[in-house]
Amino acid sequence: MISFQRISTVDESLYKYMESMITSSFPTEEYRPLEELRLYTDSKPHFHNNIIFHHDTPIGCITYWHFGTFYYVEHFAIDPALRNGGYGRSALEHLYQLLKAPIVLEVEMPENEIAQRRINFYKRQGFVLWDKPYMQPPYRPGNEYLPLLLMVHGDLKCDRDFETVKEQIYREVYNV
Repeated sequence: MISFQRISTVDESLYKYMESMITSSFPTEEYRPLEELRLYTDSKPHFHNNIIFHHDTPIGCITYWHFGTFYYVEHFAIDPALRNGGYGRSALEHLYQLLKAPIVLEVEMPENEIAQRRINFYKRQGFVLWDKPYMQPPYRPGNEYLPLLLMVHGDLKCDRDFETVKEQIYREVYNV
């Protein structure tokens, strides 16, 4: 059985696990400095930092933001030793049941096999790829914007909602 546990920095061992998942699963330019992540975790009520459990065992992490009309998944990672075991699919199914609202996430451009596989994984889970240019603002000063794409699960439409979704993410997540 999959469950999520929202954590704060007070949950030292779980928080350390989450940080190791983020730093080992994402390149440095794809996550905020850890000090800032700690601050957001403890001070932003609409930011949810969660450990994913299978029964009582931590198997990954998922961070998301609640923006009223939709949720934005900032980071989602399953422990590398447990990937391809159906945990990612099960975690997303749990997320849909928990949130009951549209979900947005960013994916890399489909320029290599890993990025294509990731996009196809999300498509199999019911996400739709918005084929409109999207630039992820940098997490750190001096870094460049990253060309990414948005994927959506739920009742959001690219032609109708792209600009609103982008502006909300830029303002709240990236402070742009």
